[in-house]
Amino acid sequence: MIDANAVEKLFTRSDGSFLCARWGRPIVPVVFGCDDATLSVVKGAIEAVVTLAGHQMAETDPELGANLMVFFFRDWDELRHVPHLDRLVPDLAPLLSRLEAAEANQYRLFRFDAQGAIRAAFVFLRMDDHLSALPAEALALAQAAQTILLWSDMAFRETGPLAEVAGRLILRPEIGALIRAAYAPVLPSMSKDPAHALRLAARMAAGLGTPAVQ
Repeated sequence: MIDANAVEKLFTRSDGSFLCARWGRPIVPVVFGCDDATLSVVKGAIEAVVTLAGHQMAETDPELGANLMVFFFRDWDELRHVPHLDRLVPDLAPLLSRLEAAEANQYRLFRFDAQGAIRAAFVFLRMDDHLSALPAEALALAQAAQTILLWSDMAFRETGPLAEVAGRLILRPEIGALIRAAYAPVLPSMSKDPAHALRLAARMAAGLGTPAVQ
């Protein structure tokens, strides 16, 4: 189990600010650019992580229809031709230019409600050789875990959210426990106070035995 300092680091951004936010509404996913088999895997992973968190899914979002959009594609330029995407993603053109220049293979964008809780998320996956080599189940689980909370932009650069056990990639138990702790009803949906990490760590310590997700 990780301590409060490690929890704080997972939500401390590269500019030094602390920010932890969870979803404030049921999650309604939609997936673009994959076959039916992959679609089932992605939605299954999202459902598993949502269940772990004790959160909810729904058939439709009253404001947006779908509020978690996952895009699979081969080249960032493909997104320039997705109808109306520029209405959903602010400054889409310069963003795509930056991602192309960085040769990025993934990007996640979040939108928030008035209380700071997550109201929508967009997941973009450019299926380069690295991502294409991953099992669909592992890729989907990693993205679900990284979308259920607003983590630091540095959170998983050194160690990803998954671990290998008996030849299978599963959600790291401490990450699963942290996700579950962050969705405790007694905690706020969003906090910019580093002391929030102490509360999360305390709940993790009291909630040993969080089931693994795989």
